[in-house]
Amino acid sequence: MRPILPLLLSTLFLPAISPAAEPDRDVASLAARPSPQWVTGGVMYQIQPRAFTPEGTLKAATARLPGVAEIGVDIIYLCPIFVADDHPDPQSWSPRQRASRTNNPRNPYRMKDYYHVDPEYGTDADLKAFVAETHRLGMRVLLDMVYLHCGPNAVFLQEHPDFVKRDEQGKIATAAWGFPAINMANPELREYLWKNMEYWVEDFGVDGFRCDVSDGIPLDFWETARERLDRIRPGLCLLAEGNRRADQLKAFDLNYSFEWFAAVRKVLDKGQPVPSIRTAWEAIAARRPRGARFIRYIDNHDIANDAYDNRIEKAWGSGCVDAMLVALCTLDGVPMLYNGQEVADTARHSIFGRMPIDWAAGDTPAGKARFALCQELCRVRHTERALTDGEVMWLDNDQPDSVLSYLRRTSSEEILSVVNLSDRAIDVRVALPKQNRWSYEPLLAAEAEIKAADRGSLLSLGGFGYWVAKRK
Repeated sequence: MRPILPLLLSTLFLPAISPAAEPDRDVASLAARPSPQWVTGGVMYQIQPRAFTPEGTLKAATARLPGVAEIGVDIIYLCPIFVADDHPDPQSWSPRQRASRTNNPRNPYRMKDYYHVDPEYGTDADLKAFVAETHRLGMRVLLDMVYLHCGPNAVFLQEHPDFVKRDEQGKIATAAWGFPAINMANPELREYLWKNMEYWVEDFGVDGFRCDVSDGIPLDFWETARERLDRIRPGLCLLAEGNRRADQLKAFDLNYSFEWFAAVRKVLDKGQPVPSIRTAWEAIAARRPRGARFIRYIDNHDIANDAYDNRIEKAWGSGCVDAMLVALCTLDGVPMLYNGQEVADTARHSIFGRMPIDWAAGDTPAGKARFALCQELCRVRHTERALTDGEVMWLDNDQPDSVLSYLRRTSSEEILSVVNLSDRAIDVRVALPKQNRWSYEPLLAAEAEIKAADRGSLLSLGGFGYWVAKRK
């Protein structure tokens, strides 16, 4: 592996969670809840409003949605657009917010009012228009809900001081990042938040929620939320920003793949051998319910925020990012693109201030090539059922320090993926199952050539080359 400059990220492999988080339990013998096909067969796209457009508004974001639909994605995950707390004292801000040097008190993950759109982004009517346009274009919308903590000026505190945790002296207790901790032991508070989720579904037509730091909140809160939402509109999506094994038994459709991404980071930042990615996948699968699902990503609002000027496009290089996007879209789970990734954006982003995507990158050769790759990845995922419904079967190869190789297969279809995660050209033999003959039709390929077509197939792959093919 080439030495790659480390990203300027905090240790963000796993989210900070509340000390009150519940202990995990053994669920490997159980099955995950079923989820709708639009979730399991979809491609997700995250919009961070302060980055997505120079204006940073919902109206401006709505105008850009046709370009997102052109990629072929199915699900928009929208970062929080609710009223953020504007307490001016930097001591009430998170360490990350102070370190950003944006001097902006409005942290979108520190809520003041859960029931209205922040004027920074527009109006409630603008959100309705955003959702309507997303639906018109054939996509769905997930809103980002932040229920672990609130801001010190949260609108409910005057009438409901017991909506947050307090110590014996009545002083507000804090959760992660030093924000007031929501009191989930209060039934009235729970009702307030359940009705909040119902409001966005009933009045705005949203299709589900991404649930911030979900592990820090009792699982029974989310399970009841699911029951109530199902009574309003079955088939919504709940995405847990969490690592709890029991999440998908009743409540959630998807979890973040924190452990798997941590393994990817160690390979691409620190030069660890590529098999650690497979090892992490196998360890997670062994502990989770049968059929558990994850979003797969290499960038998001947290990663981009903490990278400052050393975004993954710079730190890893566009060829490496291309190869990892191929892996995300051919492994199991739901792949997620972060806004601007489709044009190989390298601009600094911050959740704490407006720092927009350099959309002019889309007119460069690198940007055009990335957009075309993302379109092709979405197309292949939508047309090849094995990539969404098929089991993963990892394959050994004779270049394990550099190459990932695996099958996705159903009873009638099979797709082989071989991805070089090094920058050097290599010849690699992939060990296919004994019953397999080498008879594959390429679906996606870059810097790849077949040198020998037998069961111990020999491929020539350039640096960060890949070969994805369907069995004939």
